[in-house]
Amino acid sequence: MTSEYGLNDIVEMKKQHACGTNRFKIIRLGADIRIKCENCHRSIMLPRQTFNKKLKKIIVSQQDTDNKEND
Repeated sequence: MTSEYGLNDIVEMKKQHACGTNRFKIIRLGADIRIKCENCHRSIMLPRQTFNKKLKKIIVSQQDTDNKEND
């Protein structure tokens, strides 16, 4: 996947977190990406390349939400 994701997007990863969910919120972007588990609220920091490999799909895009509010 390319960088179609942004800050505060909800993403689904290929593997589950230890708590049993695979939904995460992106809370930091840069060379490393920090994601926060939507279930237990623990955060994980991954290198961008690793994050891109483990990303399955974008569930909620913050950019789409912002566009709907502005209309």
